[in-house]
Amino acid sequence: MVQGIALPLPEAHLREEVMVIGAAFVAVQELADDRSESPGTIPGTGDREVGSEELLSHEDSSESDAAHEKSYTVLLQTLNPHLPHGEPRKKRRKIDTITTLAQIREPPSGDLDAVEDAEDGGNSTEEGSVDDFDVVDTQQERDFFATHFAEPDEDQTLLKIQAVENNRWKAEKTTAPSSWSSTFRRPATSGDEMADGETIELKARDLKLKPKLETFAEELLSDADDLTVQLTTSVFSYRDVLFSARNLDNAGKMRALISLHILNHVFRTRDCILKNNAKLSKSGGSEDLELRDQGFTRPKVLVLLPTRQSCVKMIDAMITICKPQQQGNRKRFDESYANVDEELSPDKPEDFKDLFGGNDDDMFRLGLKLAPRTINFFSQFYGSDVIFASPLGLRTVLGDGSKKADYDFLSSIEIVVLDQSEALLMQNWEYVEYIFEHLNLQPKEAHGCDFSRVRSWYLDGHAKYLRQTILFSAFNFPALNKLYTQSSLNTSGKVKFARVHKGAIVDLTVSVKQTFSRFDFMDPTSEPDDRFNYFITAILPSLNKTSLHNVGGQQGILVFMPLYADFVRVRNHLAASSSTQHVSFGSISEYTPVKDVARARSHFVTGRHSMLLYTERAHHFRRYRLKGISRIIFYGLPENPLFYREIVSGFLGSSFSNSNADNRHTNVRCLFSKLDLLKLERVVGTKRYLSLLSDNGDTFDFV
Repeated sequence: MVQGIALPLPEAHLREEVMVIGAAFVAVQELADDRSESPGTIPGTGDREVGSEELLSHEDSSESDAAHEKSYTVLLQTLNPHLPHGEPRKKRRKIDTITTLAQIREPPSGDLDAVEDAEDGGNSTEEGSVDDFDVVDTQQERDFFATHFAEPDEDQTLLKIQAVENNRWKAEKTTAPSSWSSTFRRPATSGDEMADGETIELKARDLKLKPKLETFAEELLSDADDLTVQLTTSVFSYRDVLFSARNLDNAGKMRALISLHILNHVFRTRDCILKNNAKLSKSGGSEDLELRDQGFTRPKVLVLLPTRQSCVKMIDAMITICKPQQQGNRKRFDESYANVDEELSPDKPEDFKDLFGGNDDDMFRLGLKLAPRTINFFSQFYGSDVIFASPLGLRTVLGDGSKKADYDFLSSIEIVVLDQSEALLMQNWEYVEYIFEHLNLQPKEAHGCDFSRVRSWYLDGHAKYLRQTILFSAFNFPALNKLYTQSSLNTSGKVKFARVHKGAIVDLTVSVKQTFSRFDFMDPTSEPDDRFNYFITAILPSLNKTSLHNVGGQQGILVFMPLYADFVRVRNHLAASSSTQHVSFGSISEYTPVKDVARARSHFVTGRHSMLLYTERAHHFRRYRLKGISRIIFYGLPENPLFYREIVSGFLGSSFSNSNADNRHTNVRCLFSKLDLLKLERVVGTKRYLSLLSDNGDTFDFV
């Protein structure tokens, strides 16, 4: 049994699902835009091509430059109240480490993730020189770190930011034969950027890596396919990425790729600061030397993961690459993150074992301090380079928006990674959105920052336009698509990778009639009501009639409910409506106690209950193997296409083998609307789903 799962409360869960409809509507529009070059389109969406845009005038750029200088002065006065009004602070050297002025809120007593002692704040690095870990030539052609972060063209960057603010994007699409496609969007300016179909040579030296990382990179990219080429290009050119083709086969390679990118970014940032420290030391603190190489705070990378075990896998990948000589607090890390004696049942699916094997606690946060030869675990957030956390673990630190809330350590995040996003969806996606809302905000306190070294785009509040967002998932879903659309504002552009799906109906191990019924809705906000009305008028009467003529019989009707809000609504209707008084039913949700689950399963398999309501999150977290099923009704299609295959093939297959189901009366019924297009594509396949959405009929049969 899976331990350590912290599910959202039903009330919060209901609140979260209110936003699903709007996110699904955004996904419909976004997908229609992505596939505007595809043979089929969804009626009523239309194509949205970006035409030529007038470039911003030179006068606008001049005004922005003036605003830039003003914003710097205002920020200094805000964070330094003792500074006389109108008088800018003199530049000062910053070579030695600075102690942070405010530490993150202390964790509760007994917290496994508590830091042991205070760490250095600001952007200080350990004493040393860049020769400690090799040097990268920043003058090389297409050094993306230099052009995106260290030495960006300020005029071009401003033009791109203004294009992003006005939602002006130029789209380019690449399609590989029968396997995947990618859509690249970049700010619609006259900038001379690399086209989507063009790639950098996949050699380690062409990725502008730290020399010590090149050996691993050569091994990783030695047998790269076209998909890996495009993904690597996008990641190392600091574009935002939505990669919805993560699976068990490529998971290790994806972790290695992201770990390589994180290490390279952190070490090159460190090199830049140490080089400039040396220049300042050599110049004797001359005020004419202006070096901007830092953010407000030290943390540069945020990695959101579903479980402690997934954190262990990611950190192990980083350690394999950089091979540190010392690992501070490693024993404590192993004890609190890696050491779990419990073993999962061997009959659980492989994806379940991968996610919940090991320590499946989803409440954690961990600061990691990196140096060329050492890694320190459990470092204070303000003294960390990389922060690993679950959405729940980090959400508890951010507070409730009061004055005591502390999220300044997220002000200078330059790379944010979501791995296994489909698992985060099953926890509480509202926490993910809350975290993104607090990224790259202006800090409330100085935290030991040397503002003479802060990059200008931080001071101007433009950090969110240079931040790289990397989203990895097994499949795309509306909430993820919404996050990508609204939070990916990168001036280097953004790339969405999409799989071409064969369809879950193709790989079933049982032969059964599958009927897909489409219902219409007036507007996206009324879709849940229209779905419920369709269910109680078109589906439920036939179930009620069957139960009326077979009282005490073994009906075995499973009703699969993707959303908890719909589960509660249908359950209450079955319990209170006079029209369903002959329907005996049980229910299993993610909140059902273990004893009640056992009782519901027993009554269902013995025929005492003819119907069983079953939620998608209950299946995700427990993977029950239900028996006694002869008919399946999908109130809504599952987000995870594996669940469709497991429920149809696994549950009905078990009934067939035990002679509990009559093939003549066994069938599957699926309800869907146009807002379900992403789920529908994964279930019926990329080649079929458009016809189900656009054909005149509303009922489609597959065998």
